[in-house]
Amino acid sequence: MNKTYLITAAILGALSVILGAFGAHGLKTRMNAEAFDIFETAVKYQFYHVFALLAVAIISQYIPGGFINWSGKCFIAGIILFCGSLYLLSYFKMMGNQQMNWLGAVTPFGGLCFIAGWLLLAMAAINLNKS
Repeated sequence: MNKTYLITAAILGALSVILGAFGAHGLKTRMNAEAFDIFETAVKYQFYHVFALLAVAIISQYIPGGFINWSGKCFIAGIILFCGSLYLLSYFKMMGNQQMNWLGAVTPFGGLCFIAGWLLLAMAAINLNKS
């Protein structure tokens, strides 16, 4: 089991719950609908990929090697880039700062990291018994 990925998944999972609750109880009345939708998307994708990272942490004891390790790294990078850019974008939209809309251009890079993470997980499974 990859202890680092397990700890990271646990911390990011707790953060997902905290941010989700904060959004529902503290931000919903302060944000316009567009900013709140962006925030909710970030929370959802963070939570989805926390479970993916948790799976990588557990599966890594059965599937050693680079593919599984890089899968975990891609999921973490995706959370930072995809979700992080959306959290920031929703904050700046809430504050009325339109100059920070360029953050939306960062989001697809995080999405590519998520896709790469899933494909690397598939490659790890495909190569499971090839040694």
